[in-house]
Amino acid sequence: MTKKPSQPMPVLALPKLSEGQLDPLFRRLNLAHTRRIYQEVADRAEKENWTYRDFLALLLAEEVAHRKQTRLQRCTRQAHFPFFKTIDEFDFTLQSTLRQSLLGSYLGPDFVTEGRSLILYGKTGRGKTHLAVAIGYRAIQNGFETLCITAAKLIEDLSNASAKGLLHQSLSAYTHPHVLVVDEIGYLSYGPDAANVLFHVVNDRHLRKRPMIFTTNKPLSAWGKVLHDEDLAAAILDRVLERGRFVPLDGPSGRTRHLSLEEVSPAKAERLRISGINGSEFPEPTVGKGQQRGQTLPGYRVGQEGYSTQPGSAVTPRVDGAGEAPMN
Repeated sequence: MTKKPSQPMPVLALPKLSEGQLDPLFRRLNLAHTRRIYQEVADRAEKENWTYRDFLALLLAEEVAHRKQTRLQRCTRQAHFPFFKTIDEFDFTLQSTLRQSLLGSYLGPDFVTEGRSLILYGKTGRGKTHLAVAIGYRAIQNGFETLCITAAKLIEDLSNASAKGLLHQSLSAYTHPHVLVVDEIGYLSYGPDAANVLFHVVNDRHLRKRPMIFTTNKPLSAWGKVLHDEDLAAAILDRVLERGRFVPLDGPSGRTRHLSLEEVSPAKAERLRISGINGSEFPEPTVGKGQQRGQTLPGYRVGQEGYSTQPGSAVTPRVDGAGEAPMN
């Protein structure tokens, strides 16, 4: 079978357009940035004898870069981050177990496409929200949408909508974004239907494989009390952690680290030591009159953490052996 010769490209007449006539064409094609830089680039191309291909390539590259930057700014603004932080600004040296490599899978597009989730747990000031914002922003850089909201605001919005019979209509605001950051679980008190409305969000996103990031200062075992429903809290955590990870953060508070409030001076540490070679600086009797070694005082009970406690009294170290508390 013989190949037909290709038809020559018809010669097109060059339109004679003035600079003023180019502007409406740029507007019609929505080439806003090209319209602004066209004349400057054309003058440079004439002076440096660019080819037509190079001239066109630069115009298109500039237009694409501008649109990407505009989208990044718009999505970042719509994410409603409480502040702007990146992963490069997080000080991993303050963490004893967390390394950036552990979060590597949450910084790429797979985090969104595979529907992974994350729970960041730690005391206040440990950088939970910083990491959540940084991961959410990286998702925006990878071409996705992110929404950040406090747990209190989300629960309040949906509770009010539920009271008006508009819960399902209001859910889309929290189920539509590719990534949802729910900040400060457990910081404030919530209404009695907190678990119910939060479950709707989590379950919908779980079915759609859309990732969620939670920050909390409460252990997972306390979520039932925080949300006023043990069963629904368990169901929420079950869905979040099926394709998610629980990451504890330690180290000093980033807000008050400069005050050294959590450091214990060597002199104080020596006084607080109960057992060891030198013993306690202020030893106390461990066996009272009429009491045998290894017994607790009347009315006390031995707790799970090695303490003898009495209702209404301070916690005192449990005493074992020859007057020394066991080392943990």
